This record gives sequence, C-alpha cells and structure tokens, in this order.
Amino acid sequence: MAMDRRHFLGTAAATTLSSASAQQPRPNILWVTCEDIGPEISPYGDTYATTPNLEKLAARGWRYDNAWSNAPVCAPARTTLISGMYPPSLGGEHMRSEVSLPPIARMYPQYLRDAGYYCTNNSKTDYNLVEPGQVWDESSNKAHWRKRAAGQPFFSIFNFTTTHESQIRRRPHTLVHDPAKARVPAYHPDTPEVRHDWAQYYDNITTMDTQTGKVLAELEADGLAQDTIVFFYGDHGSGMPRSKRWPYNSGLRVPLLVSVPDKYKALAPAGYRAGGHTDRLVSFVDLAPTLLSLIGSKPPAHMQGHAFMGPHAEPEQPYIYGFRGRMDERVDMVRSVRDKRYIYIRNYMPHRIYGQHIGYMFETPTTRVWNEMYKDGKLNESQRIFWEKKPSEELYDLENDRDEVHNLAAKPEYKDRVARMRKAQEDHAVRIKDVGFLPEGEIHERAVGSTPYQVGHDPAKYPQARIMAMAALASDGTAKSLDRIKKGFADSDSAVRYWAAQGVLAREAEGLKHCRKEVEAALADSSPYVRAISAEALGRFGSQDDRARAIPVLMEVANAEKNGAYAPVLALNALNYLQDGGPIPVDQIAKLPVLDRKAPKRALEYPTRLVKTIVERGN
Repeated sequence: MAMDRRHFLGTAAATTLSSASAQQPRPNILWVTCEDIGPEISPYGDTYATTPNLEKLAARGWRYDNAWSNAPVCAPARTTLISGMYPPSLGGEHMRSEVSLPPIARMYPQYLRDAGYYCTNNSKTDYNLVEPGQVWDESSNKAHWRKRAAGQPFFSIFNFTTTHESQIRRRPHTLVHDPAKARVPAYHPDTPEVRHDWAQYYDNITTMDTQTGKVLAELEADGLAQDTIVFFYGDHGSGMPRSKRWPYNSGLRVPLLVSVPDKYKALAPAGYRAGGHTDRLVSFVDLAPTLLSLIGSKPPAHMQGHAFMGPHAEPEQPYIYGFRGRMDERVDMVRSVRDKRYIYIRNYMPHRIYGQHIGYMFETPTTRVWNEMYKDGKLNESQRIFWEKKPSEELYDLENDRDEVHNLAAKPEYKDRVARMRKAQEDHAVRIKDVGFLPEGEIHERAVGSTPYQVGHDPAKYPQARIMAMAALASDGTAKSLDRIKKGFADSDSAVRYWAAQGVLAREAEGLKHCRKEVEAALADSSPYVRAISAEALGRFGSQDDRARAIPVLMEVANAEKNGAYAPVLALNALNYLQDGGPIPVDQIAKLPVLDRKAPKRALEYPTRLVKTIVERGN
C-alpha cells in the first residue's frame, strides 16, 4: 500500500510540475549518441580524427574532459543511463542480464512524459531491466520529435551504431585514414592488422560525425536550435580490445559535449561559455538526474547520480565509479574508481586473465594477432599484461601514463593513495548495496518475489559485510589469508562459501593444499556455484584422481534442467579451463541440456557459446 501511495504522490507531483511549467517555456532536449567510442574526436585535441560537425557543436557548447560511462560495455551502460542508478545495486551489471526495477523506481522517460514531454528513442534500448510499463512515446528507427503535438516540448535520442565494435572488423573496407599515422597504444602490438583496425575505427567516427551533422541540421531547419539543449556522447570507450569490456579509463572515458542556447543559459552549468570545457567528474549515473533538473523537477531520492545542470545541480563528487561483471560467456568481477588524476582498479577475480576468450571479441583482427603474438612470445611487457593473470589492485597515473600500463599499486610511495581509493570503492559498494558480490544466479534466486535491489537492502537475505569481507580475502593474493578462507567454507551463507572457493582457486596448488578437506567436502555443497568453483580448483590443481572426481561434478552443475540458467556458465567455464590439463568428455558436453527455458531469453546464449568453444577446441 505504501508503494501505491508513493506512486500516487509522484504522479501528482509530476502533474503539478507540468501545469506550472506550462506557463513558461521549457527546453527541448536532444541526445545524439553513438556506440563504442572514446574521446577520439577533434574537440578533444585528437589531430588524427576528422569530425567537423562535432567541432562546430563543441565551439558553441561545453566539453566535459572527465566524463565516464560507468560500464565498459553497452547493456549495463544503458542500464545506468535509463535508471539513474548503478547496475550493481540493481543486480543488472552482467552483460545482457535481465532484472526488474524496485517498485520505487521508474525509467527516466516516464518521469519526463509525466511532465508533458514527448519522448522518442531512435532506436536502441538494450537495457538489462524489464521495462516497467510504457517508457517511450515511440522507440523505433522512425522515432522523431516531429511527431509531437503542437507546442509540446520534446526529449529525443538519436543513436548511431556506425562506430560499433562490429564495424571495425567489417571487410572489405577501403581506408580513408592513413594507418601509418594511427596512434597505437602501448598495450597493442604495432602490426598492419592493428593499424588497419584503428584507422577503420576513425573512418567510422567520421561517418558518424556526418550523421550527427544531419540531425543537427534538421533541428536548425525546424527552427528549434534556439529552443533545444543538445548533448552528444558515446556509450563507453572504443570498441578496440582492452577498451571495450574493461573498466580502465580507456574503456570508460567517453566524449560528452553539451550545447545550451542563450535562451536557457540559466540552466547551464557554472562557468559555462561557448567553446569552453570543464574538468568536473561526471558519469552516466548523473545523466538521468540532470535531465530531471533541466525540466525543473527534483530528482527522486532513489536515483544515485548527481545532477550537474539545472536548478537542482549538486556539488561535484570526489570520485566516479566503474564496474565489470560477466562479459558475455566469461565470468569476472572488477570495480574501479577515478579522481581527476588517478584510476584505482580492484580485481576480485585476479585469477581470471584480462583476455579471457570471448568469441565475439575474437572476431576482431587485432584480438587474434595480439593473442597469436603472445603465444609466440613476441610481445613486450606492456603488451603481455592483457593475456596474463591480474594483480589484486591496480593504480595508474593518467597524467603520465595515458595507456594505463605502469601499475603503481605496489609502490610504497603510493600506499596512502591506494588505501584511500580502496576505501572509496568499498564505501561505494556499501552505500549502493552492490549485489554483484553474489554469484549471478543467486542474484535472481534471492530476489524471487522481490527485486535484487530490495535484496541488497535486506540484511537477512544479503549479509553484505560478511560476503564482502570474504571476497576481499579471496582476492588479496596472499597466503596469510588462507586460514580465514578455510573458515569461510563453514559459513551459513552460500555466497561466503562461494568466495572461499574462489580464494582457493586463485591460489592454485597452494590454496588446494591448505584447504583440501574443505574443497572436497564442498563438492557436495547445496549451492551449485560453490560446487562448480570447488570442482574447478580440484580439477585444475589437484592430481589426476582429483581431476577424475571434479569432472562429473562440473557435468552435473552444467545441466540447466537441474541447476537453472546461471550455474552452467560457471561449470562450462571450468570445463573449458580444464582442457588445458588433458582430455574432457567433449562428446558428452555437446549433448548437455544447457538451456533453461524458464530463464529470460537474454540469459540463454552464453552456455551455448561455451559448449561451442569447448567442442571446437576438442581434446
């Protein structure tokens, strides 16, 4: 009943806002967005880029030098945008997952529509969220502000896919940008394939710039330029490997240009001037609150971002935050924090290498040649990092190391900075109730009849402090934590036991030796997630007899008819890694029922991809 009353009050407030605002002109708002680009455009000083239309927009607008997507891949990034909330607090951090918003929340276009705005999306959605009713007036490749009622203010998105990762590798392609002049980052090998991909990436950005120019010309032709606040941004960093999918600055930093016409200068950020720029830290979680502020509405309390324009603008925050969960078929958990100079990265699964094999990523020529050169021993230290296990913590000085290849985290002179940023990351996780510390399947299982967000706020369902403490021990990389990790196998909460198993797996043979009895007992744990990780540790780092015991456990967990949609992903990953140590029953794996037809469609493709990878590799 309380939720119904809140909804009524919210609708009443929106109606009041709409009535009051009808007496004064309100800005139209246009978002022009594109996919998979960092700030590799000329307004950011990139002399290799050819982006004249964006130059014109920047010349009359405002450039944000420190803008982040909170996620380095599209679906969780768009989940952040549409909700104004961090996906790890919603349970929606994993690539192409699907969860429900809590009853207190809606998607930002619904608030705008309540306030009288005509809202269109042209046309990608790709949220990890179930839409709570009608979100857009129109969402299609025909959606346009021109369909609104006379005099009605509009909010419109035009999203261009021209720059998407898939278009970097599209062949045949005649290069326009000279590949000899491309800047190859320190982590990539300098080969013809890599230079071609970077040059084609810039070609695609030029094409996108032309598309952007056409939309802006339509706005001008309709006589709306002086009535419309324009935003331009990319949805996360470049589609090149080690940018997209990784919460480095290279994967999270995006271009963000904002143009405010003179009529609405009162809504502009402090210090705004045409052709100017700001070093304010902003991220995608701030955009929904900013939209509401621009139309005069105070952002609802559940939104976790901070408006940076309009009458409800808030002070700048000291940090912005990024995250990485499961990326397609590969499981991982990373959190990152950035201030104006440094980025701190916490790897909760340091035993999973950066460059885990993701089939879609390996379609890019750069990925393949880079991996082949690693196997052949032809890479330097900076280029090898991607194909090796991660450290527990990373710290990079972005002023002096733009490619983030010189990790400062272990250096004594940075001890205090690492401690401050580690605490910022942990405090943020507690503040937003980050449920990403649960195995993906448990996010859904604990939320039956509720939502993951509500689970995060229920200590009985989510003892966050205990779970986070074990995750920290599991990932710290030290032998001194093994006694406490061993005790974690006896915890009543399965997520604590899961992280204890991860801690053993991360320490390989040493961890197994120290916790053998606990790992063997965990093969019969009530949680399939604990069973899967324990079996992987035993099968990879034990004897041949241990391997023979582990494989049937993994085969059982990989059965989606018994264990649902998510546990098979863990088990099939483990079986794929076990292939490094000898034969596994590939023929039987090919016949496993790995599809849970009761699960959301977005969850179904990844077990199938893993089976394909295992079968193609064979024995």
